[in-house]
Amino acid sequence: MASKGFLSRVMVGGALAAGGALWALSPRLAHERKGRGVREVPDVLYAHRGLHDAGSGLTEDYVASSGEYVALARRMALQAGYGTADFLGPIAPENSMAAFAAACEAGYGIELDIQLTADGQVVVVHDADLLRVAGDPRRVENLSYEELSRIALFPAPAKPGDSKAYAGPDEDGDSSAGDSVAADGVESAEDVESAETVAPQGYYQHVPLFADVLRLVDGRVPLIVEYKFDMMTWDARCTELMEQGDALLRDYEGPYVVESFMPQAMGWYKKNHPEICRGQLAVEAQFDSAQPQQWAAGKLLGDWISRPDFIAYDWNGGEGLHVQTARALGATAVSWTVRSQEELERSGEWFDRHIFEAFVPRQ
Repeated sequence: MASKGFLSRVMVGGALAAGGALWALSPRLAHERKGRGVREVPDVLYAHRGLHDAGSGLTEDYVASSGEYVALARRMALQAGYGTADFLGPIAPENSMAAFAAACEAGYGIELDIQLTADGQVVVVHDADLLRVAGDPRRVENLSYEELSRIALFPAPAKPGDSKAYAGPDEDGDSSAGDSVAADGVESAEDVESAETVAPQGYYQHVPLFADVLRLVDGRVPLIVEYKFDMMTWDARCTELMEQGDALLRDYEGPYVVESFMPQAMGWYKKNHPEICRGQLAVEAQFDSAQPQQWAAGKLLGDWISRPDFIAYDWNGGEGLHVQTARALGATAVSWTVRSQEELERSGEWFDRHIFEAFVPRQ
């Protein structure tokens, strides 16, 4: 009898846990989306950080297919009026005006990232600092837009197809693996912080204002806009980004959806603008007792805060029960970031939309 009672308690506990997990990861209900007039995620392929000839995804692992992609990015950027055919360096680096123009010319949707500058401007850039994309260790949050506009993305000696810029000196004054070209008179990261930023001569691309990107795209292709945060705290600056980014989007007449890794960001949209299609970004994470929230976020257990309309998930984890359960409950599944035709085809079973880079998709 005692064993039967124990088994019953286990079964009840298991049912409650399963029910709680189901409640936590459930997306916004279909009837609510319909009542709010929420648009679906437009059914197109999305170019990750624009159609770019330098930056994310252009690594040795994908060199077999990235040549065609880089050539297309350059051709479309030139067609849009950026750079010249004889320019030896990158003309359309990731998250640049040229890369976004190239995506528009090619007819691809665009996935991009926004964050705030030191002077409260909304700019389009992925990383917290400029080391990978400009060889400059300074953080975006510590630079004004005017300063950012004088820093070239992927400056010489960067070449088309490079995945990262040639880095400046690190904290010890050493260059990264011999690929560094430091500014004259700059011998350490501290010197970079204090040095006056001088715009380079000739053609270059820099971190753009979000407002300028919206004017450039002008509704020609749909956008997936990611709100970027440090994932540690939610503070007044986070709210400022939400308010300023949303203000720009509300004046924009083209199709767009929003997303973030931070459930609080999409919770902000849930509270303030429920008519906007919102998405929860996530990736599988190993359990760590010191940071269990990352594991929970990877299992979509924070979705009760955001009640997303779509799930943007690392394509490698798309077959996970939590992702497919959310999909079965009505969430659109968006893959990131597929970097080959094989990856696109493999992820097709688990996802409804795709964010890509480093290859030219065939469908």
